[in-house]
Amino acid sequence: MGLFDKFKKVFSGETKNETEPVDELTEAVADEEDTAAEAEQAFVETAKKYDKGLEKSRKTFGQRMNELFAAFRTVDDEFFEELEETLIGADVGFETSIRISEELQKEVKLRNAKKKSDVQNAIIEKLVAIYEEEGEGENNAVNLQTDGPTIILFVGVNGVGKTTSIGKLAHRYRMQGKKVLLAAADTFRAGAIDQLVVWGERAGVEVVRHNAGSDPATVVFDAVAKTKNEGYDVLLVDTAGRLQNKVNLMKELEKMKRVIEKEYPGAPHEVLLVVDATTGQNAMVQAKQFKETTNVTGLVLSKLDGTAKGGIVLAIRNELHLPVKLVGLGEGIEDLEDFDSNQFIYGLFKDLVSEEE
Repeated sequence: MGLFDKFKKVFSGETKNETEPVDELTEAVADEEDTAAEAEQAFVETAKKYDKGLEKSRKTFGQRMNELFAAFRTVDDEFFEELEETLIGADVGFETSIRISEELQKEVKLRNAKKKSDVQNAIIEKLVAIYEEEGEGENNAVNLQTDGPTIILFVGVNGVGKTTSIGKLAHRYRMQGKKVLLAAADTFRAGAIDQLVVWGERAGVEVVRHNAGSDPATVVFDAVAKTKNEGYDVLLVDTAGRLQNKVNLMKELEKMKRVIEKEYPGAPHEVLLVVDATTGQNAMVQAKQFKETTNVTGLVLSKLDGTAKGGIVLAIRNELHLPVKLVGLGEGIEDLEDFDSNQFIYGLFKDLVSEEE
């Protein structure tokens, strides 16, 4: 019974004796306090992960900004040209960097900002404003179903951390009490199948697999049948990522989608593209190519903790308009987090906001 229902029951006189309302009300308040404390603790732990995971990006960004301001005594046209280069070098993206530079010139004149701290803060504020503006109405949450199984396809090239991300997500859902199944539909490489089986064992979930070279759609067919017959809550499907042959990849993915949709109309509920944050602009190129090939609904940004190129998140949102849904913030099985834009922005820029010159 929820807290609201308990209060309602107490004050409506639906209790059996005079002592029960006090006991039940006390219990309700205690439960609510425990829940709030757990939520606060979870927030603190997540904040620590973001803080640590973005440390390299934050230091690199800060170093670039400090070098920029050290080289200029006045905020002139040359300064703004160099600012564009600085932002591009920080993997914020070409279009975003140009836009920030142009809008900032107007902002600096409007504020009559001359001090280093004022200009630097204006840059950060503009980055945040553009980031939030481009993400308005964006859904960063994974589309979990309440009236049937959730089926998620994972796409991405070899080596980006796709299978690892699937294993971590499987572990998380299993720890939440969900019955999880994996499908090894990247049959192009025997190594991919074996790797998913290893992660399935780590996460404590079953894996549907066939021999290397078999039809991926057949693997998905068997996995969907098992999901239905045995009452699984979540099916996570690993797929091949051979971008060198986009036509074959597109046909392969479409065939898998048809198999899924035949049993569960409207599924798959997510097509998540896994990209490696350490590759910076290469991740952007991959995202563009996969977006052209299939209907990507969101991104998983792996290895964010191992890169100084966290600015790529800004570029992806502003130039591709794809929501980042999950981020890898460590090597542990519990280090895949829901993407939190507030945590990300704070973790990336917190050391750059200046109070004085």
